[in-house]
Formats: sequence, structure tokens, C-alpha cells
Amino acid sequence: MLRRLLDGRIRGARLTVRLPGGETLNFGEGDIRAELIIRERSVLRRILQDPEYELGETYMDGGWEPGQGGLRTLLRVLMSSFTEAPPHGIGRVVLPLIKLIQEGNRIKRSRTNVSHHYDLDESLFRTFLDEGMFYSCAYFEREDMSLEEAQQAKCRHIMHKLQLHPGQRVLDIGSGWGGLAMYLAEHAGVTVDGLTLSKEQLRVAEAEAERRGLSDRVKFHLRDYREHRGEYDRIVSVGMFEHVGEPNFPTFFNQVESLLAPDGIALLHTIGASNEAGPTNAWIREHIFPGGFIPSLSQISRVVERTGLMQTDIEVLRLHYAWTLAEWYRRFQNHRAEIAERMGERFCRMWEFYLAVSEGSFLWRDLVVFHIQLSRAHGAVPVTRDYLYCESQRP
Repeated sequence: MLRRLLDGRIRGARLTVRLPGGETLNFGEGDIRAELIIRERSVLRRILQDPEYELGETYMDGGWEPGQGGLRTLLRVLMSSFTEAPPHGIGRVVLPLIKLIQEGNRIKRSRTNVSHHYDLDESLFRTFLDEGMFYSCAYFEREDMSLEEAQQAKCRHIMHKLQLHPGQRVLDIGSGWGGLAMYLAEHAGVTVDGLTLSKEQLRVAEAEAERRGLSDRVKFHLRDYREHRGEYDRIVSVGMFEHVGEPNFPTFFNQVESLLAPDGIALLHTIGASNEAGPTNAWIREHIFPGGFIPSLSQISRVVERTGLMQTDIEVLRLHYAWTLAEWYRRFQNHRAEIAERMGERFCRMWEFYLAVSEGSFLWRDLVVFHIQLSRAHGAVPVTRDYLYCESQRP
């Protein structure tokens, strides 16, 4: 069964599979070398029955090890060799039901989903994020940028797209650890309200705003976006829309419209699918991001078109998140021993698999990042894109 699955599929690389009885199987040829060491026959059966779920699950359990080349190289070989679209047939029949069950994300469930991931100890995130604690795709103006430089470039790029002026009010939906809100307040002279459902992120963001003397201009709220009221000149949401769930897309954009001033500008930064959208991978959904859904551009556009918002600019960031995740993985490995001592080996294996398979999804599958700029009036945004790249606008 393993031979039928892998024969003729591994190209441009050599994959060696070492089985429990001592048998060694080799697939493909090439300069890239990867190795899969199976501990027990039952592990191999589990992987073959459901590779998209069991590859991560059995790795967490210690059922297999990446040998020569390490985990990232092994996932590169496997993911680049198996790039098929999601299955059709019965999966398409039950998909609407799956969406309702997994992505309904009522307010109470959204809080639970966020707490599952983002309320993990702050110290964990400090081991692999940049100094500003940005937990979203960076923007590499040059591939050789440091992670710190690329995250600041992301903030600058967003600031230009929002066309901010001193004194304006900004709403940050999904404000995370507060880095973007504080950047905009410091560099554009605006006031910012940040919304988060994570108590840990709220605590850290408020403390950092106070430390930087920004508490009078940046306020963070433990509040769901559906519960918020007010009017804002600008609205931004970075890395939050993936948690909304497709059934709630109309609610999200209707709320953005109701909170945005008539001449306002909004920017949505979200992971997206360049091909057909679907529920988050089952392993990621169970262990990392419950309730997640990765949208396609057409799904977003169809909903926006039914509101009073218009799409004024769309940018697709492709390899930026892969480079971000590669650096997160490297930094995590630098602290792996201390994290394992504090949180356990099983957690470390879960986290490194999550970072590595996510990187592979941007390199070898169909994940990208969408920047969708929205407004309620034609004149709110310049008629050319020159304003995004003008050197004179760089702080």
C-alpha cells in the first residue's frame, strides 16, 4: 500500500522510509534527501488511512521521526508531491453541514476558540515572535530582511493603505498583542481602539501601551467585534478573519460598514486560498485553531458586493508568510529545550509540526495572504497606487 502511494510520486527528491522490522524503502531521485523513520507498524497504518490528520497526530505521539534532512525537508518532499485539491463527491454533500457545525462561531464559542490558542503563556510566543510580538504574516520588502524589519514594514504598508491623518479614530479588530495599534498611534498620530477575545493578549497589550506612554491614545477591549459600537475613520483587521467562519462573513462585513465613517477606509489582512476554499485541516482545527476557515477571494467578494462597501485595492502576498513561518520555526528550535522542560515534549512536537506544515502550505499548497482595501466612497482612496510606494511617505 505504501509503495502504491509513493511509487512515481516523489520527484526531484529522494525519500527513504525506514520500517520497524528494519526494511528500508526508497522513492524518487534528487539532491534533496528526506527520511521517515516509522516506530511501529500501527503508525504506518494510521498514516495511510488518513494522512492529512494522522501524520501530525502520530508525530505528536512520537510514532515516527524525521531522519536525514529534518522535519521541514520531509514535509517539503511530501507536500510538494501531493498537491491535489480537496476530494469531491460525498465531501461536497456534507460540506455545508460541516461549515455550520465547525464554523458557526457564536460569540461564546468564539471566545472559547480564541482562548484555546491565544491564551497560552505569553512567554511561549516571546520565544519565536519578533520583539513587537506580531503574530501574523510579515512583509518582506527584501528577502534578506530580519523578522523585526519585515514586521515593521508590514505595519508601514498597512499604514499607507489606510491613508491616516493625525487625530483620526481607528478600530483594530483582532488587535492581538497590540503592536499594530501602537505603531499606528506613534507613527500616524491617531487614536486606536483594539478588540481582542484573549485575556492574555489584553493584559500584555495594556501593559505595553502604558510602558510606552500610549494609554491615552490606545485602548484595548475584551470584546467581540459584533458587540462593538461607534464610528471610525479607519478600520483594520489583521489575522482575525480566518476565525470568523463562512456563515458569519455577512455579519462581519455588515458590521464593518456600520462602524466605518462615510468617507472611511478599511483594510482586511487575512490568510486565503488561491484555489477552492474549505474547512481548516482537521489536525490544525483540533489542536491549533478550532473554528477556523480559510476563504477564497471570490467568497469574500461575493459578500462584500452585498454591502455598501466597495473593494478599492486587492493585493496577494504569496511567499511572505512562508518566510515568516520559517523564521518562527528557527527561533522556536533555539528555545526548544526550555519549552519542552516547561510544557512537555508532546507540546513541542505539536507546535513545531504546526509551524512546519503551515510553512509548507504557503510554499507547496494554495495558501496566500489577501490585503483587501475597502471604502464607502470612490474618492476616499487615491486613484493610483503610487501612494503605497512613495519614499517620501516612509517614516
